[in-house]
Amino acid sequence: MVSELKGIHHVTAITSSAEKNYQFFTYVLGMRLVKKTVNQDDIQTYHLFFADDQGNPGTDMTFFDFSGIPQGTHGTNEIYRTAFRVPDDDAIDYWVKRFDRLEVKHEGVSKQFGKKVINFVDFDDQKYQLISDQDNQGVKSGIPWQNGPVPLAYAITGLGPIHIRISNIDFFKKVLEQVLQFKVIDQQEDHYLFEVGEGGNGAQIIVEHNKVLPDGLQGYGTVHHVAFRVADREALQEWIDYLPEFGLQTSGYVNRHFFESLYARVAPQILFEWATDGPGFMGDEPYETLGEKLSLPPFLEPKREQIESVVRPIDTVRSTIDFKKE
Repeated sequence: MVSELKGIHHVTAITSSAEKNYQFFTYVLGMRLVKKTVNQDDIQTYHLFFADDQGNPGTDMTFFDFSGIPQGTHGTNEIYRTAFRVPDDDAIDYWVKRFDRLEVKHEGVSKQFGKKVINFVDFDDQKYQLISDQDNQGVKSGIPWQNGPVPLAYAITGLGPIHIRISNIDFFKKVLEQVLQFKVIDQQEDHYLFEVGEGGNGAQIIVEHNKVLPDGLQGYGTVHHVAFRVADREALQEWIDYLPEFGLQTSGYVNRHFFESLYARVAPQILFEWATDGPGFMGDEPYETLGEKLSLPPFLEPKREQIESVVRPIDTVRSTIDFKKE
């Protein structure tokens, strides 16, 4: 047996514009940019990490801005929507008004497995959701960005259920239950609610069985992968040894500096990552100015001059800004 997954760690998606992405997450969603770095496999590409006030695991949505990539198309066999947690139902009502005022496209308030939610999109048609933590039990949420533009009582505190469309539900259900130790806790027609570990909004995925839509195509506006939390390097090694027993090909151990990782494609076009809770994002920058400078892992630091010459500068200084909460 292996150590149980602790919930969602992060989601990584693709954007057409790092600049617009930064503006949307900072000024509209009120999430904190905790790390501005580059894709470790493509140093000309930004990798931006938006999270809670301290960059806690389970709170960060990250983005690549690959140059020249076409827009993706949504379909089946796709991680197609990322949810964010807000404190309660009153926060959901606040966000409807905020989205209307800021002209964010949304679908209004609806119910999903008993929780109030709002589905919305950004400038790339990247699909998101806000979900209420009202009466939620399970994995604790994070800390709202203290100096951001959203009142703390309503602010985003972490990642909620990840939505996946799949054509072969029988196969995927076996992988989730028999390999990854998820459990089905509810079903509404073709939608299955799975959870792992302590459960709750921070440890759930929603799987839609969909054989009608064509396969989604990855590009900007789509999700690249979702990562799940493991406690430490020892727990990660357990998964490295365990997954091949089920015929899953993996990346093997990968050191991402901010956390340690393992990758495996668990179904057609569905890439999962296992990521450790630490070391985290506060090791190379002070709390007050997280994400304001280009941060590089030690193995890329000797290439800093080259990297800074090819990635366009983006002004991400916020420590000098006095955000009005509205």
